[in-house]
Amino acid sequence: MKVLVAVKRVIDYNVKVRVKPDNTGVDLANVKMAMNPFCEIAVEEAVRLKEKGVASEIVVVSIGPKACQEQIRTALALGADRGIHIEADEEVQSLDAAKLLKAVVEKEEPKLVILGKQSIDSDNNQTGQMLAALTGMGQGTFASEVVVDGEKVNVTREVDGGLMTLSLNLPAVVTTDLRLNEPRYASLPNIMKAKKKPLDTMSPADLGVEIASRLSTLKVEAPAARSAGVKVADVAELVDKLKNEAKVI
Repeated sequence: MKVLVAVKRVIDYNVKVRVKPDNTGVDLANVKMAMNPFCEIAVEEAVRLKEKGVASEIVVVSIGPKACQEQIRTALALGADRGIHIEADEEVQSLDAAKLLKAVVEKEEPKLVILGKQSIDSDNNQTGQMLAALTGMGQGTFASEVVVDGEKVNVTREVDGGLMTLSLNLPAVVTTDLRLNEPRYASLPNIMKAKKKPLDTMSPADLGVEIASRLSTLKVEAPAARSAGVKVADVAELVDKLKNEAKVI
């Protein structure tokens, strides 16, 4: 069974994000970039399926500038077999990303497509659902457990009332949640081996997709700075501050 995994290049989650002085976006100059954490979980799940003998091939695809190949190589070092880079220097929004992934799905014909539920830069949580709609595949979002059983995949997802398990016919689209697994670290030998694994580069035009911006960013602002906390001597002082300063009681 072939598994297709989509990964995205984002600012490393350990880095404090800086807003540009003109408030037009986030400053990416000299900023450490990394694979989106939810995408790491998606890669790990695909590798585990291969280790169980369920998956026979893992193909990783990323959309973005040439620098995205760094994240593809990381995925190859983690256990993926080959990579596909769709080179696009302009901003690629969720719908265009879904259309590009649909074209790759039609070309590769995977049985299972795994994506992170969202990226930590835009936080849209849209691409997986859009891809499922465009391809007509069943979808299991926010997966905390994935079990492939023959021509079906059972996806357990967390809901307000507890857990919901969906049984989907393959091929299907699954988006990963935090509790699905804990991603591994790539070993040095595997990092070296990843440099020799195949990585194909193509453009949106090669896939017959035209990228068109449908949304415009009006303004980007940093969150308001939080004031420092204070220590109180006793409950009476706490109640007084909550009542007269915070005015919450």
